[in-house]
Amino acid sequence: MTAQPSQRPRLLLIGTGLRPYREYLIRSISSEFRIHLFHTAEPSWEKEYISGWTVLPSTADGAALAAAARAVHEQQPFDGVLCWDEARIHATSYVAQALGLRNGDPAVIERLRDKGQTRATLAGTGINQPRSVPVKDLTEALAAAAQVGYPAILKPRGLGASLGVVRVENAQDLRWRFDFTLGTRGPEPVELPERPVLVEECVIGEEISVDAVVCDGRVTPLFIGRKVLGYPPYAEEVGHYVSAADPLLSDRVLLAALQDTHAALGFTDGWTHSEFMLTSTGPQVIEVNGRLGGDLIPYLGLLATGIDPGLAAARAACGLTPDVTATQDRTAAIRFFYVAEENTEISSVGFETAQLPEQVHQVLAVAKPGAVVSPPPKGTAWGRIALAIAVGETAASCATALDAAEAALVISGTVQPSTTSDPSLEEV
Repeated sequence: MTAQPSQRPRLLLIGTGLRPYREYLIRSISSEFRIHLFHTAEPSWEKEYISGWTVLPSTADGAALAAAARAVHEQQPFDGVLCWDEARIHATSYVAQALGLRNGDPAVIERLRDKGQTRATLAGTGINQPRSVPVKDLTEALAAAAQVGYPAILKPRGLGASLGVVRVENAQDLRWRFDFTLGTRGPEPVELPERPVLVEECVIGEEISVDAVVCDGRVTPLFIGRKVLGYPPYAEEVGHYVSAADPLLSDRVLLAALQDTHAALGFTDGWTHSEFMLTSTGPQVIEVNGRLGGDLIPYLGLLATGIDPGLAAARAACGLTPDVTATQDRTAAIRFFYVAEENTEISSVGFETAQLPEQVHQVLAVAKPGAVVSPPPKGTAWGRIALAIAVGETAASCATALDAAEAALVISGTVQPSTTSDPSLEEV
């Protein structure tokens, strides 16, 4: 029997994000939960799905966020708190701590947000991960690369969406690219650690992501994302494939590494998006993020398996048992599209819909007329101008459909000699 709206669990949601990337989550959650939203502006499209909201000056200040949540909680208690924005998950943990809810240990979330702390915590546990050295400047970076060996990876400690990640082949390459990594910034200003860049061993293999729900310390993987990377030596994620029947979902070695990693990091409740490199010697931990995956990966999981990520994450946040039973056996994939030249001012972006095969589930123009965009590395994730999603029986059929969508993409724009584009940097 479906609970009456007034009897549904009450969930505090911290932020929403871009509508095309996050509406599917809040829509599903609203079917079983009363959602109160904390946001920095009055909700717009969100109002259809929420029962109330509070506008705050900031949703990134943990102490202030906890105080505001405590005041609302005293009037009508929350059963859980949820956030899927990388820049706000640490602040959200202060709310959970203050209200005695799940996922309420800021130290644990900081271990995940700071990739340097992740590496230090896992060191000596027997969990396989690349060698990694935090550095503050070029001199330390050159010494660290000599220690871990070339090729090496340069990576900011606290950013998402592969921002600032680059492979360097030798010392000369490192000298040229170090400032790129050091100077890369995320969507919101953060206090940088003394040594903000990691120089890491470059491990070779297939890179995957694992979206998992965690309840009382037990990790249940739901979606395996097979990454498609582009624009080398940068690590731009240009696409993902998710299959309901992916054999990695039952791979004992990967599952043991996933469980052991969460136990070592102390993450016991909520949702995580972990990344591994599948090497010839086994999976190696690349990073663990204390939130749902970006790039619509959980949506691909929903399309492929029928498992609803929004409901599973909300239930875990409230201490309820998530439904993780797959009801579909398909493959879903996404591909992102970019302009060919830097500083392209967009006139229009669209698709010739008559050319799209039935396996194409959705196409979306992201860039608006007047936007000035560039391909990576200047453009990164926010240089994307459009996306296409395909659903089929196999990865090959999805790839064919995405090829057709790419052929149907029509872009009109003008290359500008220079620009000071300042795109909105929101977690996607």
